[in-house]
Amino acid sequence: MNERDSDAVACKLIEDGHEITSEEKGADVVLLNTCSVREKAEQKAIGKASRLLSQSSSKGKPLVGVIGCMAQNRGESLLKDLPGLSLVAGTQQFHNISNLLRNASTARPMIELGEETGSQNEIKHHFTEGMGPSAFVSIMQGCNMNCSFCIVPKTRGSERYRPMNEILEEIEELAKGGIKEVTLLGQIVNAYGRGQFARVGEKSPFVQLLEKIHHLPSIQRIRFTSPHPISFGKDLIEAFSRLPKLGKYAHLPMQSGSNRILDAMNRPYRIEKFLSIVKKLRKNVPGMRLSTDVIVGFPGETREDFELTKKAFIEAGFEMGFIFKYSDRSGTPSVHMAGKVDKNELEDRNQELLQILAEQSLESNVSLVGSKVEVLIESIARKGGGQLMGRTRCFRKINFKGDASLIGKIRMIKVTEATSSSLLGALAH
Repeated sequence: MNERDSDAVACKLIEDGHEITSEEKGADVVLLNTCSVREKAEQKAIGKASRLLSQSSSKGKPLVGVIGCMAQNRGESLLKDLPGLSLVAGTQQFHNISNLLRNASTARPMIELGEETGSQNEIKHHFTEGMGPSAFVSIMQGCNMNCSFCIVPKTRGSERYRPMNEILEEIEELAKGGIKEVTLLGQIVNAYGRGQFARVGEKSPFVQLLEKIHHLPSIQRIRFTSPHPISFGKDLIEAFSRLPKLGKYAHLPMQSGSNRILDAMNRPYRIEKFLSIVKKLRKNVPGMRLSTDVIVGFPGETREDFELTKKAFIEAGFEMGFIFKYSDRSGTPSVHMAGKVDKNELEDRNQELLQILAEQSLESNVSLVGSKVEVLIESIARKGGGQLMGRTRCFRKINFKGDASLIGKIRMIKVTEATSSSLLGALAH
């Protein structure tokens, strides 16, 4: 989501006469688009901004600004933490960065954190040149769920949805530029339109949107992130079998396998309900690959609670996951909860679950060795000595030898080797 926001901000700046440079040393302005979901992300941003400001004070440039979630979360206090900062702009001000920069300076820093009606509709500009065959499309902003560990409602505001026709127009323009795959973005992406757009034929607004995108002939694949289990209704589960372009991959954040901890997290579902969604997805789409989010060491989590998480994780058979050690986020209810888990125990639980994930992922990937898979070729592989990199319909990454002219095309690849995180293959003949 931050990548998508940064792309839109850069496009707006270019429209206003700025130029993008790949060299920080020659930049007049450096903007840091920040995340507040984890403490480590904020620490990295503070460190990076400090180094830039040190360079600025000795050489007279660049002008440094902090935008996005950390700006929204910390606000004016950033000026104390980062003397010399020239701009602090929140998450509903991305479209306004150019105007703010005109008046910003170290002597007169600009701070704008206010809500902006319609700001969700401004994240629609893209660099299409050289971006490959895939693109992110923001369909909403904000979140109404108020999970007790999460900073997002504070930093992103309440849910705001883009009109369906504007989303489709954006995707049609991307398709004209050669885009074959779109990933729909939202804090709770599958809640798109709830309470605002009508259900039609028992289909939620989100499923209606998926169907409309599916009918666009140039778009070959559709993905979305990040959903919430409570909006994974029957219509969405069935959509995976009805709409082939959705592929065989879904992200399903579990967070914990303990109902007691789910209650403390303010996650309004039972683990039994969650696992029933998993079973239905796997039954509807043979070969479905599932990923998840889990927080270990949430305040009050006992060893018994953690064992329930391990049990659910194994039962669900997750092949990919984002496993986080709990960390306090200022402004969230969990900060004040008793029963914080010892750091060493936190690390042990994290490693245990990562080991289970590695085993499940390896077993799943190895099962594909010898088979042929459909791959959308995305780019030159970052590691692999000039090999190409693409993704299967179930979102597995695969590297193989091939000419760069294949980038953007869909080809059948024979899987020859597998690790827990990726596949190796060869062009099928």
